[in-house]
Amino acid sequence: MPIGVPKVPFRSPGEEDASWVDINRLYRERLLFLGQEVDSEISNQLIGLMIYLSIEDDTQDLYLFINSPGGWVIPGVALYDTMQFVQPDVHTICMGSAASMGSFILVGGEITKRLAFPHARVMIHQPAGSFSEVATGEFILEVGELLKLRETLTRVYVQRTGKPLWVVSEDMERDVFMSATEAQAYGIVDLVAVE
Repeated sequence: MPIGVPKVPFRSPGEEDASWVDINRLYRERLLFLGQEVDSEISNQLIGLMIYLSIEDDTQDLYLFINSPGGWVIPGVALYDTMQFVQPDVHTICMGSAASMGSFILVGGEITKRLAFPHARVMIHQPAGSFSEVATGEFILEVGELLKLRETLTRVYVQRTGKPLWVVSEDMERDVFMSATEAQAYGIVDLVAVE
């Protein structure tokens, strides 16, 4: 592998051999990656790329590959909202795991275009807050905000999975881990890739 600018082997359709291309080449092919915890930095980078690629050509789909342990709620919701806003369909592909906010972004892909690799894992649960050393008044405000966020996330899961509100609400009370086929049965993904 070449040293310097991060490069990956990439084989274009119709070519026999792969060549080393920089990561920007993958962006031009409309392939995006969330391979870390969701935070403001990665969320803003992906939002910027989605908007840029949408402006460049709003007829070609985007592909978001996800391998994420979760992360911050607000940056994740911003990314989800952008996926709904941009004109091109956003395919979501779970490879490895999509846990917590990662599963929320996974379910946000265009319905019928959400995929999980055969050995992928998906986990849903309610959003959590950290309330250490918070004054009582602020604690009450933060709990209220956390409950609003939980309601928002629950409504999205209900809308995009087709599951009843009571099922999603009950499942979000704890960590619910799913295989790729279980995530398909739940409605988080539409397809499981074949080996």
